[in-house]
Amino acid sequence: MTAFPMAPLFRQSIGFDRFNDLFESALRNDSGSTYPPYNVERRGDGLYRIVVAVAGFDNADLGLQVERGVLTVSGGKRESEAKEVTYLHQGIAQRAFKLSFRLADHIEVRNASLVNGLLNIDLERIVPEEAKPKRIPINGERPALES
Repeated sequence: MTAFPMAPLFRQSIGFDRFNDLFESALRNDSGSTYPPYNVERRGDGLYRIVVAVAGFDNADLGLQVERGVLTVSGGKRESEAKEVTYLHQGIAQRAFKLSFRLADHIEVRNASLVNGLLNIDLERIVPEEAKPKRIPINGERPALES
């Protein structure tokens, strides 16, 4: 694996120390599974949706959790209802899974629904007033810092 120096990135930024962790996890060559398949969609200004194909899973089999800016989608292994079934071909995978998505700042999970075997997770960017850009007036008649 090729190491990239991060120092040039941090010379002109303040308070972005956790980006180093983001870059390292993105560059890590994980042999992660592609099961179950999923889409990440942009649905509008500040609106996003994650769609996970979870055919054969029920609401009770699925779990969603957000912790420290990471959304985790998990599905437990389904128990076969008819244990005496002998599959001639089993193409529908119903194994346990765990997907993790790192959420950007101010992204919140708004809704989750299971429709036709697709788990839809709606996300929204809600920027608080204190995080929005502010225009700073320049006043030359009095000092900026007064004691």
